[in-house]
Amino acid sequence: MRILHTADWHLGRTLEGRSRLDEQAQFLDELVSIVEEEKVDVVLVAGDVFDTVNPPALAEQLFYENMARLADFGRRPVVVIAGNHDHPDRLEAIDPLAKKHGIIILGYPTAEVLHISVPSCGEVLALAALAYPSESRLRKVLANELDETLLRDQYDRCIRELFQTMAAHFKGDTVNLAMSHLFVAGGESTDSERPIEVGGAYAVQPSSLPPQCQYVALGHLHRPQEIKHAPTKVRYAGSPLAYSFSEAGYAKSVTLVEVKPKGAAEVKEIPLSSGKPLVRWKATSSLREVWRWLEEGRD
Repeated sequence: MRILHTADWHLGRTLEGRSRLDEQAQFLDELVSIVEEEKVDVVLVAGDVFDTVNPPALAEQLFYENMARLADFGRRPVVVIAGNHDHPDRLEAIDPLAKKHGIIILGYPTAEVLHISVPSCGEVLALAALAYPSESRLRKVLANELDETLLRDQYDRCIRELFQTMAAHFKGDTVNLAMSHLFVAGGESTDSERPIEVGGAYAVQPSSLPPQCQYVALGHLHRPQEIKHAPTKVRYAGSPLAYSFSEAGYAKSVTLVEVKPKGAAEVKEIPLSSGKPLVRWKATSSLREVWRWLEEGRD
């Protein structure tokens, strides 16, 4: 099974008041091309589809159009979870229509495991898909299954036990993956993320991720990276565009995962070429140096 892992699109986000929608559309065109060229069987989007809970109409249109393209109009499963920037109800609103095209959208965290038949490779994907598990969202949908004291005082343990409950539904003849949108301790952040690890309370330890998974697909951190000291392969796909100058000079990518039941996951980083790069220049003499750069067309 060939799985494309991407995250943190932040559709509708601007930079210093400048729209990035054209660049985001270019990325989605490139993403569709990669999915087709790499013969991807399943697409996983690990949260923060939009930049705000009330995204502009053009950003929503961009999302809906490209979901249909990625799903190849029902022939390729696509799973999307909400991130901390997404409004879970708004994201799920299109779910009844999306399901008819093989697209699964999860706005709220749940303890249920998705079992997805993937006809292109003749296998079944068991996916522990945990949408952004904030305390309030967990309490809203899992109040009867969670210990309130544990949730308030031991967030890391709560997430670990929730993943273990989900992993108990994995089977030996399925491809077993997890996906979530959270902060795992040890990950490198940038200035463009909205912090969710308030005072460290929402930080999850790498050891708390389920070892039964062959791969864990994460969203939230914008720098593509693997998490060390985890019991299995764990990776942040990163954002497709640089959303702050703290990301200047960092290559952007999506992640391709190839895995069979009971086998080790093979991970490949696919660089992206769309979007304008962000570059920092430092003037050492005077403002005239900056004006000269502009006259030379260095911008």
